[in-house]
Amino acid sequence: MFISNPFAGISASISPVFMQAFVVVMVVLVAAGTLFDVLHKGSARYFFDSWRKSRVKGTQQLAGSEWVAIAVRTGLVDVLASGEFCSARRRAAHLLTMYGFVAYVVTTAVMVFCYPTLATPTPPVLPLLWWIGGLMVCVGGYWFWFFIRADVAAEGNSPLRVMHADLFILSLLASVTLGLIWASLQARSAPGAGVFFSLYLGATTVLFGSVPWSKFAHMFFKPAAAFEKRISNADGTRSNLPPPADKPALLGGTRTQPRHY
Repeated sequence: MFISNPFAGISASISPVFMQAFVVVMVVLVAAGTLFDVLHKGSARYFFDSWRKSRVKGTQQLAGSEWVAIAVRTGLVDVLASGEFCSARRRAAHLLTMYGFVAYVVTTAVMVFCYPTLATPTPPVLPLLWWIGGLMVCVGGYWFWFFIRADVAAEGNSPLRVMHADLFILSLLASVTLGLIWASLQARSAPGAGVFFSLYLGATTVLFGSVPWSKFAHMFFKPAAAFEKRISNADGTRSNLPPPADKPALLGGTRTQPRHY
């Protein structure tokens, strides 16, 4: 089960062209949704206007090498290591979900386009990475949903309470979970595989088609925001201002940091 390509296994009943077209449509939905999100909310214009105004307030000019060093640190710390999270639990859950999602999506695309049928044997490492990536998403995502969410961990609300902001994580978990269930049924030729495949496609469509209304586009905005924050700290723009919200000042003695941040 872990070394068989589920997309090749279903090629006898569904044309590989359909799956390839489906992947292309999902990519288009993400691109179009992100562009719509940027234009509709004016986030890009606000970001660049804020960037230009903050540069005027800077107390020192940064050399080109300093810009490069800051960009590298942003990529290594804020993007690859999720350094914005102070909580080790939240960072671990985020990294599991992020790297699992990347492995899951990349191996899906490779198997669908390069090994679409049983006539072209799939290297066993690809399905294995697909399963590992999907399980990482489930571990990180369900861990976050049931134990780390602010309204659950800090406010004591029910983990079954659903809000509009939960669209991304719920559609992600639904897509990956249904995909893994379908793949397990497909490998054993068990009944119900077709039903779960349809549910899998539906959840995946919601995941990639709801970009303008979910937090999906945040993965593109966060690196830019992290870079601007580091530049502001380096050129003195934040001089005489309170610390950032993620590093609050400890006034009146030591206090316990919120564990959901």
